[in-house]
Amino acid sequence: MLPDLARFVRPGDGIVVGQACAEPQTLMEALVEQRAGFSGASVFLGVNYAGIVKPAHADHLRLSSYCGAGHNRALADAGVLDIHPHPYSRLGSLIRNKTIPSDVVLIQVSPPNARGEYSMGLAVDYLLPALQSARAVVAEVNDRVPWTHTEKLFRREDFALLVESSREPAAAPPVRAGEAEAEIARHAAAFIPDGATLEFGLGILPEAVCAALHGRKSLKVHSGTIGDGVVDLMKAGAVGSADCAMLIGTRKLFDHARDNRAIRLRSTEYTHDPRVLGTLQKFIAINSAVEVDLTGQVNAEVAKGSYLGAVGGALDFIRAATFSPGGVSLLVLPAARIVRALSGPVSTPRSEAGVIVTERGAADLRGCTLNERMRRLTAISTFS
Repeated sequence: MLPDLARFVRPGDGIVVGQACAEPQTLMEALVEQRAGFSGASVFLGVNYAGIVKPAHADHLRLSSYCGAGHNRALADAGVLDIHPHPYSRLGSLIRNKTIPSDVVLIQVSPPNARGEYSMGLAVDYLLPALQSARAVVAEVNDRVPWTHTEKLFRREDFALLVESSREPAAAPPVRAGEAEAEIARHAAAFIPDGATLEFGLGILPEAVCAALHGRKSLKVHSGTIGDGVVDLMKAGAVGSADCAMLIGTRKLFDHARDNRAIRLRSTEYTHDPRVLGTLQKFIAINSAVEVDLTGQVNAEVAKGSYLGAVGGALDFIRAATFSPGGVSLLVLPAARIVRALSGPVSTPRSEAGVIVTERGAADLRGCTLNERMRRLTAISTFS
């Protein structure tokens, strides 16, 4: 039996929900089934892997997100998803000043530890400022979610309602790196020294870079997300610790993160804070994109007219890597995605360009004129 959310959600309320692997699936099923009872409520979605929210649910719910990832693409294509085109670092302040309203927060938590403390499990990210602004916190305690070292812990009395479940966390569609991805990762790894602090964007290519870093020493991770590849590096002794906002991966990652003090989940107000990022030495930002033009402009949002990406945290981390002593921004993508002119918006301006990496090599654009950029990018493109 689904919980009665109408006891806590009022018509017109703003609802913020956990995203990606941290989505509280039972609560989301109740939300869409009971939506007529709180018609006009707004729902702020993040990465949407579960696909529980569908275009038809916009009859009573106002839907918004910072991204088109996962099933959000279908919502955006249907014209029912309002996009916040802001850098990830601003989401916390937008929630605090109620531009993104947070009257009720729906979260997934781990079972409690021996002290009766529930952890936030797989994500803290922008949920922490949302929790601090909310009138009511409704939690789904999922016994398949690991107890992790999260910035905030809860006790039972902190929840307006606690619902128990046992279901595998929502997962990203499985992908496998091929020869081209491995070649891109090999070229990118050449720019990553021992002792570096790494950031990984979403997608198969940033994850593939992990596989090319075995043998490195004294690496750290400071990132919006970490995936399964970081587990292999930690087990190999290459990575000592990871600060991140959320975990996006498989059971392999979740089990490794269980009560693991080397993995700390923090708010985006920490992970994406320029004052924190400004203290990092040898900071390497590893991100992907939809396309890059010959001057270094990046479209990370729209492909073939569909909103499937995000402004996200790339710009925050790219700027930090540019100013970090010994740091660099690496943008990894297939050679076919280097284009003469972008087909979508400029998510990262060419003034922030670092090193562009494809399976055909790397183009270091730092300090280059426009003509030199065009020459270098053409050399690693498919129209060279």
